[in-house]
Amino acid sequence: MSELKRTPIYPEYEKSGAKTVDFGGWELPVQFSGIKQEHHATRTKAGLFDVSHMGEILVEGEDSEAFLQRVVTNDVSRMTPKRAQYTFMCYEDGGTADDFIIYMLDINQYLLVVNAANTESDYEWIVKQKGPDENVSINNVSSAYAQIALQGPLAETVLQNLTSTDLGEIKFFRFENPVYFSGIDAGAIVSRTGYTGEDGFEIYLDATKGRELWNLILDAGKEYGVEPAGLGARDTLRFEVNLPLYGQEISETISPVEAGMAFAVKVKKETDFIGKEALKKQIDNGPSRKLVGIEMLDKGIPRTGYPVLDGDDEIGFVTTGTQSPTLQKNIGLVLVDRDYAELGTELYIQVRKRRLKAVVVETPFYKRDK
Repeated sequence: MSELKRTPIYPEYEKSGAKTVDFGGWELPVQFSGIKQEHHATRTKAGLFDVSHMGEILVEGEDSEAFLQRVVTNDVSRMTPKRAQYTFMCYEDGGTADDFIIYMLDINQYLLVVNAANTESDYEWIVKQKGPDENVSINNVSSAYAQIALQGPLAETVLQNLTSTDLGEIKFFRFENPVYFSGIDAGAIVSRTGYTGEDGFEIYLDATKGRELWNLILDAGKEYGVEPAGLGARDTLRFEVNLPLYGQEISETISPVEAGMAFAVKVKKETDFIGKEALKKQIDNGPSRKLVGIEMLDKGIPRTGYPVLDGDDEIGFVTTGTQSPTLQKNIGLVLVDRDYAELGTELYIQVRKRRLKAVVVETPFYKRDK
């Protein structure tokens, strides 16, 4: 059995006694003080997450925009430096290879921040798409970066105390680079993005400076109630706001259109991207399956993989489900035949040996006050 990889910040949460798990080959904290406590801290104050396991792929060169236009579903031509864009990379049949954020660092220079477990396969897939005459260089630079996310209503207040850069000027899905933090002699990319549904920032900096910034933010955040948070809270937070997790809501067999993410699939852009034909057909005709939210009417929690039933007919499955820490309700996301996707439709979830009633409800389950 191969040894688990560790992020540059691992020694800090090891010291704090965090409970760690194997997450895609990485030893990462599932919780520090407790999932619900960390969830509520992020919703009401701010949570600090180590997401240094995420992959970073640098794409640059004079043909980089045209190249990415072929590889991803969103319209890269609409980007300008210091903008970020959410996108998908798909297979010819419309299945999802990965979802990620592209950061336009400069003209002809893009940083792709991809899912940790997919980093190697994404890199190989992207390299494979390069034409022999294209002026594009593609490099896996993941080991160069530590990535820290500070999320929650007090995130800007806390982080602003550590930098002279006006963070209020960074709008949603924009970033500033370089940003310098007190006492740290390396600039960072600071973007107003995140995976929790709250306001906040994702920070990319030299891997050797990650621990220093982690401790700096925790010290500055003590008086504001900032807490370190793990994968458990990260999952419940993203789930409540209907942000997809690769391997659950989207996968090689689940397209972005089926997952309700067609906003990032620009079939009208002139470039023929991989999977365009299949995805356009799904958009034009409507997908045969749809991802919808459910709330349990009977007592029980819908877990990932549980079958969804109409009578004896299996009509789909649960992609994610839990008891929502914010709403205190048992809720789930299910991928079902489109005939069962209407709000108010009653369904049954096979929970072990019991069939429990649920109803299709509106998503996202939670929306923050702006």
